[in-house]
Amino acid sequence: MATQETLVSEAEYLAYSGKPNCEYFDGVMVPKAMGTRKHGKVQWWLCQLLSQRAAGFEPLSEQTVRLREGKFLMPDVAVQRLDAIQDPYPELPIHLCVEILSPGDRLGETLAKGEAYHDWGVPYFWVVDPETRQAWNYAKGEFPREVSADGELTAGEISISMVEIFSVL
Repeated sequence: MATQETLVSEAEYLAYSGKPNCEYFDGVMVPKAMGTRKHGKVQWWLCQLLSQRAAGFEPLSEQTVRLREGKFLMPDVAVQRLDAIQDPYPELPIHLCVEILSPGDRLGETLAKGEAYHDWGVPYFWVVDPETRQAWNYAKGEFPREVSADGELTAGEISISMVEIFSVL
């Protein structure tokens, strides 16, 4: 049975404050997968680590970004350079987007989201899976690379070890 989608304007989307958080694709609000306890802990911890280690950058959790008219995404962690902060949400490419997998997420779909960020101009994209304790580093123009358990996720001058990321679990 087909379902009918209700189209909403960008203004309605931007005014939406309900749960779950939604992304926006040409009039359609798409709910983000519900995060688990591990998802939330890793998201919070990544923001803490990035705040401590990434001098000159501002990491934010659930920051809406506008890729183009009619397309808004909400990376789990968005990292902007302090000298290029955009408010109320970025409309120009930022430094790093991070997606943390929830049980309902598929890796292929998440990597496709990374392609959308790269097409927008974001140079670095990370995927972190708190359930399997795996992660992928995905730099623009390269293939996604799984990071070893004793390796590091990198985004230019930013580097955080897998051991540190998963130490919160």
